[in-house]
Amino acid sequence: MIERMQTSARMSKIVKHNGTVYLCGQVGSGETVTEQTQDCLSRVDALLQEAGSDREHILQAVIWLADMADFAEMNAVWDAWVPEGHAPARACGEAKLARDVLKVEIIVTAAEKA
Repeated sequence: MIERMQTSARMSKIVKHNGTVYLCGQVGSGETVTEQTQDCLSRVDALLQEAGSDREHILQAVIWLADMADFAEMNAVWDAWVPEGHAPARACGEAKLARDVLKVEIIVTAAEKA
């Protein structure tokens, strides 16, 4: 069974299937990479909670940066956010994001909490 949550004509913010939670890409508000990453991760937290999961159950994260020069700044926020011993499989690359003001986008796949 597939469960879709917060669904519009274009996409669902959450899709659940066989105990796995897929989140749509999340972006954040703010002027700096730090602010946008913090806001983005707070949105991930909220969606994970709604889906019956949390950051300790993240399986994979894909991070897109508008500029790889921001890698260290984003990682400072990420490293403080990921619970010790629960780092997911992760990839990070540079991409042109949907709007010029966006600096970071994060896509998360997680397991549901038992």
